[in-house]
Amino acid sequence: MIAADKLSRTMLTPEGLALPIRVGARGSRAGALMLDVTFIVGSIIAFNYALYWIAGGLLKGSVLDPAATSRGAQEFLQILVVMADFLVWYGYFLVQELGPRGATLGKRMLGLRIASRSGGRLTPEAVIARNLLRDIELFYPLIFVLVLLVQSIEGEGDPLLGWIATGWFALFLLLPFFNRDGLRAGDIVAGTWVVEAPRTRLAETLSTQGAAATRGASAVTGARYEFGEAELSVYGEKELQTLEKMLREARPEALEAVHATICRKIGWNPGAGDERAFLEAFYAQLRAKLEGDMRFGKRKADKFS
Repeated sequence: MIAADKLSRTMLTPEGLALPIRVGARGSRAGALMLDVTFIVGSIIAFNYALYWIAGGLLKGSVLDPAATSRGAQEFLQILVVMADFLVWYGYFLVQELGPRGATLGKRMLGLRIASRSGGRLTPEAVIARNLLRDIELFYPLIFVLVLLVQSIEGEGDPLLGWIATGWFALFLLLPFFNRDGLRAGDIVAGTWVVEAPRTRLAETLSTQGAAATRGASAVTGARYEFGEAELSVYGEKELQTLEKMLREARPEALEAVHATICRKIGWNPGAGDERAFLEAFYAQLRAKLEGDMRFGKRKADKFS
């Protein structure tokens, strides 16, 4: 319970919505990174092994026999391998985190995703910045330290340089433990953080009552809230789950803010005093629309989709 309180945060969106979120635990983030590195290194090893197996065995004795190729051709093949490894290493993080889920395979397996701390959309510049800085923070210093360690064992290298490299590596490795959101340097520079993204199925979402029934009317005002296709199309699954969470928590000030934001977004006069009935009706009809679209293979992950 104490751990849950320590991870709970409120993110304010550009529309003025206060969204309750949970930042990813440091252990989960470390686990996700180890999974991702395992997948990447495994892919690179498998690719290189397959390439050399093909070049060294399958083509042997043919007109494309590697043993008969020129030195220039062999160097060209090595350049291709380096380029492929480079694309796999950086493409793995960039492509997946720039996608609609904002998460690599490792983060998805542990229920995490990247989000902008400003509450806005995750930009390509932010994703690129946080991933490029990861190498400077961790991987390059780690490789450097390992090289210096090997040189030290062999009686070579500069001990002072080794201590400086170790200090650099330790500084960035421990940085997430010195701020409450567990941000590493890449997150601080890019304006991002890692938050929990538990899987939620639409079929298990809130069972609404009263005016939340698709065709129901408000018990307070008697108003019947019905929304058109265009009005329901402004939001997706992510916003639906956020609205569900708001309705479950039932904090009046939060419901008023969400009610005003949705009304402004779809061009309705917000009014006052019937916020919950309005939101329950909007939730029920949005949920029915998204479920109907999914049956036809159309999925809207969020308002940007």
